[in-house]
Amino acid sequence: MTNEPIREFLIHHVEAHPTDIAAVAAKQFGITRQGVNRHLRNLVSEGILSAEGATRHRQYKLVTQEVRTTIALSPGLQEHQLWDEVAAPMLKTLRENVRTICMHGFTEMVNNALEHSEGSELIMTIATTAAGVKMRVIDNGVGIFAKVRRAFDLEDDRHAILELSKGKLTTDSSRHSGEGIFFTSRMFDRFSIASGSLLFCHTSDGDDWLLDHADGISEIRHQGTGIEMSISTASPNTTRKIFDAFVSKSEPWGFHKTRIPVSLARYGDDQLISRSQAKRLLTRVDRFKDVVLDFKGFSMIGQGFADEVFRVFSVNHPDVHIHPIRANAEVKRMIAHVQDVT
Repeated sequence: MTNEPIREFLIHHVEAHPTDIAAVAAKQFGITRQGVNRHLRNLVSEGILSAEGATRHRQYKLVTQEVRTTIALSPGLQEHQLWDEVAAPMLKTLRENVRTICMHGFTEMVNNALEHSEGSELIMTIATTAAGVKMRVIDNGVGIFAKVRRAFDLEDDRHAILELSKGKLTTDSSRHSGEGIFFTSRMFDRFSIASGSLLFCHTSDGDDWLLDHADGISEIRHQGTGIEMSISTASPNTTRKIFDAFVSKSEPWGFHKTRIPVSLARYGDDQLISRSQAKRLLTRVDRFKDVVLDFKGFSMIGQGFADEVFRVFSVNHPDVHIHPIRANAEVKRMIAHVQDVT
């Protein structure tokens, strides 16, 4: 057995097992703990891991390298220049696919801050370990959710998050396609936006969640917009793979498919019952050919909501195909019920 699989295992599992990583790795590879400890000592000597405590109670953790840069936003400032100066030197040893994703995410989010935030200052942080990269882009502008809400005359900032999650949303259509946040959020293992009183997060396993300052999460409140993107150094993702996942089979050259977390259409613990909630969910959906609705976390949906989504909308937009996923038996039963209406 080569050493590389053991080293990779230690690097990518030490955060979950800081005190028993040797025992976990020994069991995984069928070798002695003494053999694993040799690899751990090498990783410490190379500056990849740090170790604290006596031998029997030693704790290992990944060594983090971090650079934080604050700049004044000014006319003529360009995102590729900031990539070259701030991020690229820290990320030059990454695998090409991961480095390309980091470049895409960094330049897209910095461009958003430069052209849309209306702020005066930008803070960029790049933190790396042997296991992953975390990038933060923070501005002191008007806040992305508030700006989208005002631009599209939406009910509140939570509605703005729902619209952003669909894609094809921009407040400046003459210069932007509205695809930056949508695709960037799906390239990274974890992507989050904090603005005002809200924190929205998307993870690579398809989960989306929203936290509200009003729910007692006091540390959320954020002036301007703060974006955080994290990715494993071992990620198999590529930008091409993510773009290809959202093309329609009938038109494989464009962005014609979206995936919407239905949970973002409800506020708090509300169930989705009414036609008005359905119409909120379906806003701008007719811009796509294939729409995947993710019903994870729902125990039921109302007849009016289901009828508006799966019968009325489908009748009025026959070229848009809606695909429910992660729906439980009760949700599936209601969808089948309204589709059976003649």
